[in-house]
Amino acid sequence: MGSLALFLGLLIFSFTLTSSVVIPFINLLYQLRFRRQEQETLDAFGQRTPIFDKFHASKAGVPVGGGLLVVMVVSVFFALMIPALHYFGIEITSLHNNSQAEVNVLFFTFLSFAILGLYDDIKKFFHFTDKKFFGLRMRQKLILQVILAVIIASMLYLQLGISILHIPFIGTLELGFWYVPLAAFVIVAFANAVNITDGLDGLAAGLLLFSLFGLWILSSTILDVPLSVFISLWLGALISFLYFNVFPARIFMGDVGSLAFGATLAVIGLLLGKVLALLIIGFIFVVEIASSLVQLVSKKYYGKKVLPAAPLHLTFQVRGWAEPKIVQRAWLLQIMLTIFGVWLAVI
Repeated sequence: MGSLALFLGLLIFSFTLTSSVVIPFINLLYQLRFRRQEQETLDAFGQRTPIFDKFHASKAGVPVGGGLLVVMVVSVFFALMIPALHYFGIEITSLHNNSQAEVNVLFFTFLSFAILGLYDDIKKFFHFTDKKFFGLRMRQKLILQVILAVIIASMLYLQLGISILHIPFIGTLELGFWYVPLAAFVIVAFANAVNITDGLDGLAAGLLLFSLFGLWILSSTILDVPLSVFISLWLGALISFLYFNVFPARIFMGDVGSLAFGATLAVIGLLLGKVLALLIIGFIFVVEIASSLVQLVSKKYYGKKVLPAAPLHLTFQVRGWAEPKIVQRAWLLQIMLTIFGVWLAVI
């Protein structure tokens, strides 16, 4: 009960603090002109995506960078909280018996992908001189993501000794060094999946919120204090951000948030040793990125579309679904996927 009270208190504290600064932060973004630009978007193969630009034209001018606020709040107070727990004599238990290494992995993932996303956002908003691309080129961004993901996966393998893959109903597979490329792939995939999903007001943030609640339950049940503290702070800040991100959004997450959040979501699943549960909990993110990949390959090599538009949420828009309707139904589906993923993880 003491641990539960601590985690809930941290969530409330993070929510309250973020709520007190989010409006001044939005005003600051307006003053800095850190806002969504009108754009002419190209896909990874250099082909125009006019449908994307059509449905996002009305979002031009809205401040971008809510993810930066969440990253700053969570990082600062996570850095302060772990020493504070030591000071008050609270035992910091960890699933891997190396709480400091776990903290290092979380920090490095959260901050490194946030910095990459922030750099991409800055290029978009302050160096938007070439209409042929928007921000970093896809190849540049992917190479940097792979480098970071390999570093993180190596930390998981070398510092925390994680090298197994648990498959419910089957058993545990010892992967050895092959765990590194698998973990790196999962990290890059989820970073891009959340980034691609972040196209409708409240969609990615809401899905992430429910996903994190599921992982929070799992971390709490195994008394992994660093993970539980981190997720508690993240949830509180994310709830406050989502209040201003729902339709019609007053602030967007930006790549600084979507890349950091997607990569860290993957790392939490890897730290818990629940990769299959992560795939279930993050299934909508997986479908979103898969739909984009299938569409890109089909257009490039077969000259035709599989879907009216990609990612999948754009297909629903093309078919006339209102934006809030798509988001709300995705949230409901995410609730059930989270419950199923958590059930699968604990059986």
